[in-house]
Parts: sequence; C-alpha cells; structure tokens
Amino acid sequence: MTSDTHPPQLVDPLNWTSADAQAVTYLRALAMDAVQKVGNGHPGTAMALAPAAYLLFQRVMSHDPHDPMWLARDRFVLSAGHSSLTLYSQLFLSAYGLSMSDLESFRTLGSRTPGHPEYGHTTGVETTTGPLGQGFATAVGMAMAERFDRGLLPGAPLAHRIWVIASDGDLEEGITSEASSLAGTQKLGHLNVIWDDNRISIEGDTAVAFTEDVCARYRAYGWDVHEVDMLPDGDIDVEALYAALIKAANNTELPSFIRVRTTIAWPAPRAQGTAKSHGSALGPEEVAATKAELGLDPHKNFQFDDLLLANIRQSLSSRVREIKSVWDQQFADWKSASPEGFALLNRLMAHQLPEDINSHLPSFAGISSMATRKASGLCINGLAAAMPELWGGSADLAESNNTWIEGSPSFLPYLSEGTSPYGRNIHFGIREHAMGAALNGIALDGLSRPFGGTFLVFSDYMRGSVRLSALMQTPVTFIWTHDSIGLGEDGPTHQPVEHLWSLRAIPGLNVVRPADAHETAAAWSATLSLREPTGLILTRQDLPVLTAPSRDVIMEGVSRGAYIVVTDDTPEVIIIATGSEVSVAIAAREILSQEGVASRVISMPCTEWFDRQTSEYKESLLPRSINARVAVEAGATFGWYKYVGTSGVVVGIDEFGASASARELFEQYQITPAHVAHAARQSMNNSTEQ
Repeated sequence: MTSDTHPPQLVDPLNWTSADAQAVTYLRALAMDAVQKVGNGHPGTAMALAPAAYLLFQRVMSHDPHDPMWLARDRFVLSAGHSSLTLYSQLFLSAYGLSMSDLESFRTLGSRTPGHPEYGHTTGVETTTGPLGQGFATAVGMAMAERFDRGLLPGAPLAHRIWVIASDGDLEEGITSEASSLAGTQKLGHLNVIWDDNRISIEGDTAVAFTEDVCARYRAYGWDVHEVDMLPDGDIDVEALYAALIKAANNTELPSFIRVRTTIAWPAPRAQGTAKSHGSALGPEEVAATKAELGLDPHKNFQFDDLLLANIRQSLSSRVREIKSVWDQQFADWKSASPEGFALLNRLMAHQLPEDINSHLPSFAGISSMATRKASGLCINGLAAAMPELWGGSADLAESNNTWIEGSPSFLPYLSEGTSPYGRNIHFGIREHAMGAALNGIALDGLSRPFGGTFLVFSDYMRGSVRLSALMQTPVTFIWTHDSIGLGEDGPTHQPVEHLWSLRAIPGLNVVRPADAHETAAAWSATLSLREPTGLILTRQDLPVLTAPSRDVIMEGVSRGAYIVVTDDTPEVIIIATGSEVSVAIAAREILSQEGVASRVISMPCTEWFDRQTSEYKESLLPRSINARVAVEAGATFGWYKYVGTSGVVVGIDEFGASASARELFEQYQITPAHVAHAARQSMNNSTEQ
C-alpha cells in the first residue's frame, strides 16, 4: 500500500498519560469559561467531546499548524458546528494562531472565534458549519475530491483522510441521509465520521423524535461501523475510542462510522446529561462546582498550564516533522518524475485557467436556434478538453441538464467499462441538497472546478447548501435548467416563478440567465474567471441565436452583467430583459419602431455583475434622463423595480403556471412582443405624467 494510493497506515499505540488527561481537563474548563463569559453558547458538547478532539488533533490527524494549507493534510469538519469551542480549543492548543484572548472573546463582534466556525475567517477551519448536516455532507464532497485529485495528478502524494464529528442533530437532518447513501455507494474509504451519541437536543431526550438503529442504518449504507460505549462514570472511553479511530483510519475500502456514547456536559454535577447544558451557560455556581470536580481552582478562569501547553505543541511539531519529512521526499520524487503533472498542480494551486481558454468555447456561428441548456452542454465539453480539473454531474438529470462530459467515465469506485474511480461524470442521484453540499466540499478541496445540475424549481431542495456556498464563496457552478413556464407541459410543479429573485436575494451568489447560446458561452467564461458561486439559469426550449452584436461585445457585456443589444440613437424607452425574454424584447422593439417610437434593448443576464459596475457604465446603459423603462422576465416581478423605477412597468408572472405548451403559456401570461410594446407605451405615459 503506497502513500500515493492511500494515506500511511496508523499503528502507534496510544500511551495516554496524565499530561494528556490534564490537557483534556483544561479544555473542558475552557469550554465552560468561554460560554459563561459571553453568556450564551453551547458548552455541554464541547466539554464531553474534549477527549475525542484531543485524540484527533494530537495523536491521529496529519496536519501542520505552520502550513495550514498543506496539500496532504487531513481535513477536520466539525459538523456539530454549535460546539465550535471543540474546534477552537484544538486550534489554540495546536498553535494555529488562536490565543487565549481569542477564546475569551468567543462570540463577540470582530473576534476570530464566532459562534459557529466560519471558513476564511479563522485559520484551521476547513468549512463553515452550524446548519446541521451541512458539514457532514460537505465532507463527503471533500472525500470525493480527494479521490479525484489522485486521478488528476497520478503519483502525486495527495492522499489524506477526512474526519468529521457529527451530532444527533446532524444525523436527524435529511441531508446527511442523502450524503451518507452517496458516500456508501462511492465507497469513500478515506472518510471517517465520529457520531457524538449523547441523546440530548434542545427539546430534551432525542428519543422523542429519533429512535431508529442508526448503526444498522449505516451498515445498510455500506459503511464500516464501530461502536464505543462510555465508561461507567459517563466519560468517553479514550482507549476504546482510539482503537476505533485507528481501525477506521486503516480501512481505506469503505467509509467509517464511529458511534461514541458520551454524556453531555460531563462531569458537571447537576448539568451533565441535561438539555440545558446543550445551549446555555452553566451558571457561575455550576462552573465552579465542575472545576472543583476536575481538580481545578474554581476561582480561576481560562486556565492552562504554560509548560503543559508548550510540551503539547512541541510534541505535535515533532510528529508533524516526521510525517512531512517523508512526504517532502515523496513529493520531490514525484515532481522530478512528472514535470507535466507538477506544472498542472502549480496552475491549479494558483487558481489559473489555461491560456486562451475562450478559444475552447463553441462559436455557434450559423445556428439559428438552440436551448441554452444544450449550449451549456457544448460549452462544458469544449472547456473540459482544456481543463482536466473541470468535472461534475447532475441530480439524475444529466440528459436534461446537459451536464455530461463526453468521453469521460462515470465517477464510481470501480474500474470497468464506462466507469473509473477518477471519472469526471458524477452520479449524485436524486439528492439535490447533498449534491450542493458535496459541490462545496469539492470546491473547498481547492484543486478542481465542480459543477452540478438540476431543474431550477428544485433549487429549493438545495437552498441551504447554496446559501453556504455564497457565504464561503466557494467557486461552484450550479446549473439550473428548465428555467420558466417555457418548460411547458410538466406544469406548475416544475415551472419556477419566484426562484430567480429568491436566489438573487442571497448575498454573494451570482445568478446568470443568458439570452442565447452566445451569452451562455460568455457566462461560462465569466464564471470560470471569477471563481465565485454562480447559478447558470438555462432554458429547456430553443431560443433564437442572436446575430448581433458581435461575439466580443457579448463576451464583455455578459461579464459586466448587462449590455446594449440594440438601440436607437435617442431612445425614448428602455426595455430590460433576461434569458428567453431578450428575443421577446427585440421583437417588441420592432413593433415600437414601426410606430415611430425609439427604444433600446438591454440584456441583463446577471444583476449582481451589473451592480458592481462603475456609475459611468450604468449611466451609459440606463441614463437617468430616460425614465420610461420596461423589464421583462418570465418570473416574479418585484425585484425589477430597482431598475425601472416608479415610472417603469414590469412584465412578468406573479402566479403559478399551468400545464400546456410553452407557446400557449407565453401567450396566456402575456409574455409577448405585443404586450411588452404595450408596457413600453404605458411606461412612457407614466413618465410624462410624472
């Protein structure tokens, strides 16, 4: 078993000492003190899990506090993000840059220790967690990326493990069921999950809502399951847990699930095992009594012996040096043997695209009409030829979403015809929420560019993951097709109405609705260049391929979020449109022109990108002198008044659709050139009256 295939096996005995026990004692007290000082938080879980986190960070995981982005580091995900002190205390202990004063400022404005771990805010936090289930499902994506990377860069010593601590609440959330089923199918042997089975949630004993045999469920998913019972006094059985961790780490064929029975808030005399200790400060009397139980001075807060702290950090440094000295030699050997692979790795680590990437986009010259979902599929395949790091899939809708990379096998754990452990086509199954979180995990791995598709209406099913993508700014491309009533006969259950503005309301998410095949190519170009979470909103139905303006104008215009498609010299009214409605707006302009009304048509595929532009650019498109404005989009209307003003008219749909052909539906809901022209005249009248 070589290190470029799997991480090194772990064989060292535990050798748990009184110094280790004392360190855990201090960690438990720190959890109480930090919550007590701010007056709110979740002390109980951090107290109970102190031994488990200590084992992981100090004895099991490969990680380097002085090189927190080391490629071969193990990833730790605290899915139980409410217990953020479990992670912060280990980052403090391991010298990731958190100080005792950071722990003292827990959950306060501007601190590096916010209430839940935040990626990009605190060094050592691999992903934002707190919404239960998200961390677990994100870790599944990290494990998928770990395997993909080893195929992307053959021979490179990139193998590592992903460790997760999950709570009862995590396992109750449906997203973890989706993700766990996928992980079992994918046989993600480098993924290891520790379940903190404390049987307490805010409403008390979890038995009121959570009674299944969880371990049996995970065996059914195809996981390797281990069970660790608590000691008679209610504390974690450190020896048994360490043995389970080693077994899990060394089983690289299946994901591992470790059930650990704990007592929340152990050893608080009155608070242990209670729902109150889950999300409330214990109170000064209980904190003092618990410190006395632990053998600490009840009158001192934020205690940690300086010599013990120095020794722990020195011990970790020694272990890290030994691990990395071996890895450094492996990496040097690979670099020498694979200069092309090393060049690719450097490009990926620098987050650079291949030179002249736009030359790999299709031109669509001579094509009269095409659905933007089909155009996107052609873009994916053109880009994939130049970008081996581009991969993704769909929630069982690849043929509809056009997300398939031709000539590449499916990403599956076996090597056979049409499949490969390192394939570029992911079968997420009908699991939109887990797909979104897994895409985040893949992106957080840092070396590849993931995409994932479903119908736009089902973005509701993955909204929690999309929101975290926006919060973390993961460079994920969400492909959402069947974007309006234009999908036709499937009816209102599948026809998105409120979704565009609902998604635009998420801070940090780019929502791009291209008007035709040319704009779709431009949207892909801008998305890959920006490295920001972006949703591509694509049609089922064919759309006219615009013959003007030029490709260069469209490429630049889309990247700016909006541009002039066609205009008269002195327009009296401006028509703003997105997606399939741009061609409707152009036809409406022709009607107005025949009536002697000068107009301008603006395509605004991405309001977020447009809002970033200079005031001069915005004024060049939407002069303040022209108050007569119309926005047209086959969706909810309310957000467009930001651009059309009080004199403006919005043509859209503020009710659910129906089951009929796309042509009939656009007529029924008056998304037509004639109605847009009428709205333009109405807006001109409004402007005159004001």
